[in-house]
Amino acid sequence: MEAIWIITFCIALAVLLALSVSFRRRNKSQSKRYNLPPGSFGWPILGETREFVRTRNAGSPEAFVRERVDKYESEVFKTSLLGNPTVVLCGVAGNKFLFSNENKLVGIWWPASVRGLLGDCLSTTPGAEGMVMRKMVSYFVSPDAFSKLYIQTIDIVSRQHLRTYWQGKEELKVFPAVKLYTFELACRLFMSVEEAEQIKKLAALFNIFLGGIISMAVDIPGTRFYKAKRATVKIKKELHAIVRQRREALEQKTAVPSQDLLSHLLSFPDENGKFMSEEVIVNNVLMLLFAGHDTSSSSITFLIRSLAQHPQIYDEVVREQEKIAAAKREGEYLQWEDIQKMKYSWNVVCEILRLWPPVVGAFREALVDIKYGGYDIPKGWKFYWNSLSTQKDEKLFGKSEELDPSRFEGGGPAPYSFVPFGGGPRMCLGKEFARLEMLTFLHNIVTRYRWELLIPDEKIVHDPIPTPQNGLPIRIHSR
Repeated sequence: MEAIWIITFCIALAVLLALSVSFRRRNKSQSKRYNLPPGSFGWPILGETREFVRTRNAGSPEAFVRERVDKYESEVFKTSLLGNPTVVLCGVAGNKFLFSNENKLVGIWWPASVRGLLGDCLSTTPGAEGMVMRKMVSYFVSPDAFSKLYIQTIDIVSRQHLRTYWQGKEELKVFPAVKLYTFELACRLFMSVEEAEQIKKLAALFNIFLGGIISMAVDIPGTRFYKAKRATVKIKKELHAIVRQRREALEQKTAVPSQDLLSHLLSFPDENGKFMSEEVIVNNVLMLLFAGHDTSSSSITFLIRSLAQHPQIYDEVVREQEKIAAAKREGEYLQWEDIQKMKYSWNVVCEILRLWPPVVGAFREALVDIKYGGYDIPKGWKFYWNSLSTQKDEKLFGKSEELDPSRFEGGGPAPYSFVPFGGGPRMCLGKEFARLEMLTFLHNIVTRYRWELLIPDEKIVHDPIPTPQNGLPIRIHSR
């Protein structure tokens, strides 16, 4: 056994050395051919990934970008992330370039860890095929669908969650509790799964999956990716069983095509008359469960944290929400019209998303040789954009570290400066879902409770989304 490990180590070392030599030769050749942006590729193979992850884990993911912008005195610079030569574009101009050139000059790209775990789905599939998938899914996360079909379910799940996890409690850890709410809601809306034990089982596996979604794709025991990959196999096994049960229910007419997203994907072909394979349906459901619950959990957690830190903003939110509640009969659920009245509350949520975006950045790939800002970006190189490079820019948002909902009054921020949902053809499909989910929860919690932070200066970590290190423990007071 020891001999096998020695041989394996030697082979791995030889491969790394070969890759290192190839990496250096390729970059040296490209430096001669192209006028590349300023910057450094860092270490062979690893590049500057270590620094990228370090700043994220330290709670300041924008620091990696900010330090290099200051160092090179440029809002475009080169680096190497996750084994790939990468150009980082900053500022409004960088966001506009990437979002407006989707599927023209740039295409979607994710690290090997994301592609390896999610498989072929609308988030990882580029070009026309990916856009076809988006169209198939888009109806069920559109404003029209939520206004007619889902808003009552969101309100029901929100109330049930507060009765189960908040009512009668003196103290509570917000983040793990809210994750149960958002995950249950995603399971019910996308798959009509309501059995509590099944949801808890899937939620536990998802926590392991999330730990490896943005990582070095090293499939060796003990690594995050290794653990995440095995959790993903179990998740997909559960989802395959759910898909087959639903297919049988549709054939027996005990389920209907309009029941939820899963029934829709099984019942209707795309615009070319082609049905999604079972594997691709499972991959898309997995992706939506990931995107539809963990990001919202983070945003709701920071919303609760910020309202405790700013009692005057809390009081203003309460006034708006109690006015809406007073106009309804006892027990009556929220309607679409009620959500539209939550203007101040939505401004508060937007300011939370500006300061603590759940997705700090994303990648693209150069589909052709590109000229930008006077520099050459070779075909195949990756781009990275960081939302905080504009959302915490003092020139765009004065006193950018302060919570100020008035920034979103009137016309709001400048175009391409506020990008928590991305932009262009790849703008997050779940934007409307997130809006309803957060505002409905906000309505129910502020009309029932006040709270205070038990750790006011709790450290924030990004793993990969921002979360309070101890889960945001609070003391609860009934209103």
